[in-house]
Amino acid sequence: MKWYAVYSHAQAETKAAYHLKRQGFEVYLPRILKKRRHARRVDWVSSPLFPRYLFVGFNAEKKGWIPIRSTIGVSHLICFGNQPISVPKPIIESLKALEDEKGFISFGSNQDFKRGDKIEILEGAFSELIGLFEDLDDRGRVTLSLDLMGRQTKVKMSLENIAAA
Repeated sequence: MKWYAVYSHAQAETKAAYHLKRQGFEVYLPRILKKRRHARRVDWVSSPLFPRYLFVGFNAEKKGWIPIRSTIGVSHLICFGNQPISVPKPIIESLKALEDEKGFISFGSNQDFKRGDKIEILEGAFSELIGLFEDLDDRGRVTLSLDLMGRQTKVKMSLENIAAA
């Protein structure tokens, strides 16, 4: 079995996955938890890691792949000419390895920081400086408040570049 990329209709990844599974295809839709702000509320929603893309596993020699193109929610199968292009298996395996116990892909560290926590910067121009944790966005970028030249400055950086002070 090989994996192939499917391009879905806008916001129809889950619908496409459901209908592909009903037809007997193996489906992988990598998901993340994304922060959503609305009407002074913040909540976390399940969202596709790759908007409009999902992966279908099948043996192209044994199982017909033509029905994929007409599946509800599917726009088209990624092809070169008339042949679908396979996605290397290690890519799918590495994505699955990043999943947490709930099935969501997590790029973050295993530490949960709270607003106001003291953070040390490990790498880059601000290495070894101590700042205060402000926020973590859904892309794994951290906002820190640093005291630079007597002034509080907000700085964004990758989560991998920080640690608890």
